[in-house]
Amino acid sequence: KTNPPPFPGMPGEAGSLDDLLRHRCPLTPSLSPRKRTTSQSKTEPPLLRTNKRTIYTAGRPPWYNVTGTTFKEAFVIGLCGGSASGKTTVANKIIEALDVPWVVLLSMDSFYKVLSKDEQEQAARNEYNFDHPDAFDFELLVNILRKLKKGKSIKVPVYDFTTHSRRKEWKTVYGANVVIFEGILAFANKELLKLLDMKVFVDTDSDIRLVRRLKRDITERGRDIGGVIKQYNKFVKPAFEQYIEPTVQVADIVVPRGGENFVALDLIVQHVHSQLEKREITVRSALASAHQGQPLPRTLSVLESTPQVRGMHTIIRNKDTNRDEFIFYSKRLMRLLIEHALSFLPLKPVSVETPQGTVYVGKRLSGKRITGVSILRAGETMEQALMAVCKDIRLGKILIQTNHQTGEPELHYLRLPKDISEDYVILMDSTVSTGAAALMAVRVLLDHDVQEDKIFLLSLLMAEMGVHSVAYAFPKVRIITTAVDKKVNDKFHIIPGIGNFGDRYFGTDAPSDCYESDEGMDF
Repeated sequence: KTNPPPFPGMPGEAGSLDDLLRHRCPLTPSLSPRKRTTSQSKTEPPLLRTNKRTIYTAGRPPWYNVTGTTFKEAFVIGLCGGSASGKTTVANKIIEALDVPWVVLLSMDSFYKVLSKDEQEQAARNEYNFDHPDAFDFELLVNILRKLKKGKSIKVPVYDFTTHSRRKEWKTVYGANVVIFEGILAFANKELLKLLDMKVFVDTDSDIRLVRRLKRDITERGRDIGGVIKQYNKFVKPAFEQYIEPTVQVADIVVPRGGENFVALDLIVQHVHSQLEKREITVRSALASAHQGQPLPRTLSVLESTPQVRGMHTIIRNKDTNRDEFIFYSKRLMRLLIEHALSFLPLKPVSVETPQGTVYVGKRLSGKRITGVSILRAGETMEQALMAVCKDIRLGKILIQTNHQTGEPELHYLRLPKDISEDYVILMDSTVSTGAAALMAVRVLLDHDVQEDKIFLLSLLMAEMGVHSVAYAFPKVRIITTAVDKKVNDKFHIIPGIGNFGDRYFGTDAPSDCYESDEGMDF
């Protein structure tokens, strides 16, 4: 295999090293400035930022098919190069130019091994080789990158370069359409190479890399200049020549001058965009045409239609019911629905002593705990009923909305409690039409390692289509509702239905052309 040719260089001579490091070339016309920045961009950024969270206004489209199986893996770009070659700069410029949400930057620096006491003493004397393959936990790295590529939620260690140890809190990462993985030995492991869809080698002059390393290690990592130079000559330079430079042979693209080579960056971005377009899939239209005429699944449980329940449905389905009455009777139905759903939780026998000194044999939840997760915004209306029944319950939220250009559901935001994987999860949405939003929400929970048979999907009203969609994709999920309507029209409205639940509950009016915009009606 021949070494891939580097991209053509840009004309012009460099002066001093400092001048070279400060030099910035203008962006080429096809490599547009980052649109997601909040300070310099004149265009509206596709995200909303607060002090504690980021909500994408450009959502993540489905990454699974109608069977609920992950169909679209994340596109992984591997960036390799010597220490301080500009890999992170190249990665950030690719992210800026891609201008797509849900891009994850994964650094190899997070996967240094935990040092023993003797190794920490060696590191303090600049005598530990951080550039040798043995310094990295490749087993953990490959496992995490494989899970991230498959769409799973992962936890990434945070390495402290001052103490040469991992911090207690790991960073949770989820929902990548594109993963950019950068590191000095990104191409040094065969299993790692199998996970990379595109391999880019960043080639930077050794003198420039030394100056950058001096500046970085002294200002950011608290090292002294003598120690940095000693470490560079003893470990960094030999490791580059022995382990890093030879891996250029496996690269698909070689980028001279790193982040300043805008021609190379532009071509990389064009290739990634073309690959993402090939991976686009549709879910909602497929759901609408599937499972017609099938019997309702055994995992479905419908609240008994007593005269009281039917009377409440009559009130909330009536288009002339005022908002106060709509809210009041909706809440009553929600409470009954929650109580009904809890009866399906596994219980174990337990004996307690009564105040009279006798023993009462009763029941107690056979599991760790219950967590509620609402599909925003309409599903959030069910949280109060859940909290009234389950004391001190933990709550999570998932925001899913329709892309009106594609008609597909998109994930915009999620906040799930820690360690949710062992919990019984009550997933709440006010109505389920095609099941597209419910399907996405269940897939999110599964990606966070929640067990399928521990997920309970609750909705006030469902269409048969939505029931079949969820049951077909996830046959172990328990589906619980107060009523099931038979039809969905060509606009995906449930017939006879309840209208846009979110708008009726919150007192907001949806425009006529966006009647399906709220997730309480949408899916």
